[in-house]
Amino acid sequence: MLFCITANYTPEAIRGLMANPDTNRVEAVTRLIEAADGKLVSFYSTAAEGPGVLVIFDVPDPQSAPAIGGIVSSTGAIRNVRLTRLMSPEEVKSVRHKAAKLKAAYAPPPQ
Repeated sequence: MLFCITANYTPEAIRGLMANPDTNRVEAVTRLIEAADGKLVSFYSTAAEGPGVLVIFDVPDPQSAPAIGGIVSSTGAIRNVRLTRLMSPEEVKSVRHKAAKLKAAYAPPPQ
């Protein structure tokens, strides 16, 4: 299952990264994802809304992604954390078929 985490570094984390510019955050993130039997797909630094990060990773179960996000968030080094499940076109097609089957079971609120 592919997931994407985006976040912004806190001012304290930015100060730490500036004081230690050779710090390798990719290694730290890779260790955490691999501990969940996952794989890092890509890691990017971002500039939107302040210095931040965008990480795409693959994990075997839906519980691992929020656990990873929670662990990283709990350090206080990042803020504005967003976790997004990424779906392939084939997965989306399957969702559309499921929605078509379930549609008749739902009644919208009256207008």
